[in-house]
Parts: sequence; C-alpha cells; structure tokens
Amino acid sequence: MKYRHRVLFLLATLSVITYLDRVCISIAGPRIQDEFGLSPSQWGLVTSAFAIAYALFELPSGYLADRFGARKMLLRIVLWWSLFTTLTGFAGKLWSLIVVRFLFGAGEAGAYPTAATVVFRWFPVTERGRTFGVVLLCGQLGGAIAPLVIVPLQMHFGWRASFYLFGAVGVCWSAGWWRWYRNSPREKAGISVAELTEIGPPAAASAHGLPWRALAANRSVGALMAATFGYLYAYYFFLFWLPTYLVRERGFTESQTRLSALPFVLGILANLSGGLARDAAVRRFGPTWGPRSIGVLGLGVAAGSAVAALASGSGYGALGWLALCYSGITFQQPTVFSTCVDIGRRHAGAVAGCMNTAGAVGGLLSSAIFGSLIERFGGYDAVLLSMAVILAAGATLWLLIDATEVLEE
Repeated sequence: MKYRHRVLFLLATLSVITYLDRVCISIAGPRIQDEFGLSPSQWGLVTSAFAIAYALFELPSGYLADRFGARKMLLRIVLWWSLFTTLTGFAGKLWSLIVVRFLFGAGEAGAYPTAATVVFRWFPVTERGRTFGVVLLCGQLGGAIAPLVIVPLQMHFGWRASFYLFGAVGVCWSAGWWRWYRNSPREKAGISVAELTEIGPPAAASAHGLPWRALAANRSVGALMAATFGYLYAYYFFLFWLPTYLVRERGFTESQTRLSALPFVLGILANLSGGLARDAAVRRFGPTWGPRSIGVLGLGVAAGSAVAALASGSGYGALGWLALCYSGITFQQPTVFSTCVDIGRRHAGAVAGCMNTAGAVGGLLSSAIFGSLIERFGGYDAVLLSMAVILAAGATLWLLIDATEVLEE
C-alpha cells in the first residue's frame, strides 16, 4: 500500500469518528429532551452551542494547521473533542449540557480544515477530488452506523453510555495518528522515490500569517463561504433534528428511528460519486466550469428534494425525499473542499477554515431558527421550506466560484 493511501486511511477513520460523535446527540435527542423536559427552543440552544463554538474556532484551527502542521493539530483536536464527548454523558442540567456541547464544538472545529492541509501536502492535484470524496463518504458512514449502534445501546444502557464509548474511540485514534503520521511525505521514513515523484514537488513552506486582505478580496472565497452557509443551514437539520422530526412529526417509534441512517447511507454513495464526478468534470469542462457544474447540480437537487419532502403525505416518502436532499448536499461536498485547496494552496487550511466558519454560522442560525419555527407554526413545514429556499440560493452562488482564482498575497 502506498504511503499516501495510509494517510487516507487515517483521515477516513477520523471522519467516521467525527460523525459518530456528532450524530450521537441527535440520536439521543428525543431521550435527552424527555429527561430534561426541554422545549424545541431549548433544544435549539443545545445544538446552537456546538455551532457557535464550531464557527468561532474553525478559522484559527485551520491557520494553526497551516502554521504548525497537521500532526500536532489533529492530536489536539481529537483528544479535546473526545474528552467533551465523554463529558456529555455526565451532563445533568440544561446549562451543563450547553457548556459541554460548546466546548465539544471548540475541540472539533478545525478537523476538516486540517484535513485540507494534509491533502495539499500528501496528494497530487489530480487525486484531490476522489481523496476528499473518500474522506467525506466515511463521515457519512459514521452517520449511517450511529443509529444502528446508538439506538440499541441507549435502549439497553441509557443514552449516556454511547458518549462514554465514542469518547474512548477517539483517544485510541489519536495514539495511532501521532505514532505514524508526518507533516510532509519527505519526513516519512520508508516512502519510495517513485511515490514522492507521483505526489509532486514539495509543498510551499508553512504559512506564517493569515492573508486577510487576499481572503477579503477573493470573490470566489466569498461566494464559497456564502454557498457553504446555505448548505450547512440545511445540513444541520440532518445532524440534530431528523430523529426528532421523525418521532414528533411523522409518528415513528424509537425503534424506527434507526431508519434515520438512510440519508447517511445515500450520503456515502453521494460523497464518493461526487468526488469522482468532480475530477471527471474538471477534465471535461476545465478547472472553472467543472467544479461549478457539480455544485449547481448537487444543491439544485437538494433544494427540489426538500420541497418534495414537504409535500409528501407519507412518513416513509418524506424520509426518502430528505435522504435525496442530503445526497445532493453531500454530492457537492468533495468539490467544496477541493476548491478550498485549489484556491488556498499553502493557505488551504485557512481557506477551508473560512468556508467552514461560514457554514457553522449557517448551522448556528438553523439551530435557533428551526426551534422557533416549530413552536410558531406547530410543525416542520416552515423548516423544510426555509431549507429549500436557502439551498436554491446556494446553487446559484456556485456560478460565481472559480477554482482557478488562486489566493494572492
């Protein structure tokens, strides 16, 4: 196995753990709300706490990865979030749950921007789409596994046990990462000259500062941030609200909430096919219109599917349409991250951090808005409609993004 494929394996397993930890609270959501007596607005505060911290710490974490390397940064990130995943199981009141989830978000912020730094340094340009496709599809795998593991676990041992388990898993991953990974392929003993040639010339030196002016002046970075704001507004519904929606709005039993794995199962296929499609589209339509076509297609399908879910009279039909909505979002995700690397280069972590910060703000607003909309209108129709509108806007924004608009310092 080539050494960069071992790096990909480490990133892929990291992505699985990331989503197991994120989705854990979503699956446990109905039980937590019942135990703590939380209203939809109060549950929105819990999910908002994660989103606030995620937004605040994305850009600093991405910059630190560019500056100090991914080896140290991912060790810090995973150990931190594993600690607060475990502490979620010890929460006893609303305020303690909010504080722990905020600190969890602060720890997890930067995982994917740091992965962008790894991909920039370890993978040739021609493999970036498929590489991000594999990393992101493994995130969906984590989301798909989560209901199948967590639902039986919490039915037998309570919702807290799942947080203890997944916290320990993260610690084990950290040990393997620190032992094997190096920040540059040329620092890794045993890698062949042939593989170093395939990877290409050494990446530019580590960044020593954030190019604020260049980031602000780059139109594609701004449009990418805005599009990501839109798709993560809808994305957070699947992370934190879907099981509650199925139980409260569509009459699913707790056992049937295992079906909330369906969007993540389809997301696996969408991430992989989206990464391959991005590389093929770049070859067919060029580096500007190739990524654009994937972004427009993915978010356009997602917007239409959200409307179809709203109109569906069947609970299973609504779940199917929502799974397609999620697939449209995840289809364009590898292109989003690849575009960050193409534009940012040695500032790939910072650009990905900016992008994810904007997305986290969208997730933060959705967490607050969804709860208010549910209480005001007595159901989820307004939530799904808002998702459709903002996803359509995101598809339009992709027309302004040019992956060849490299960050100028």
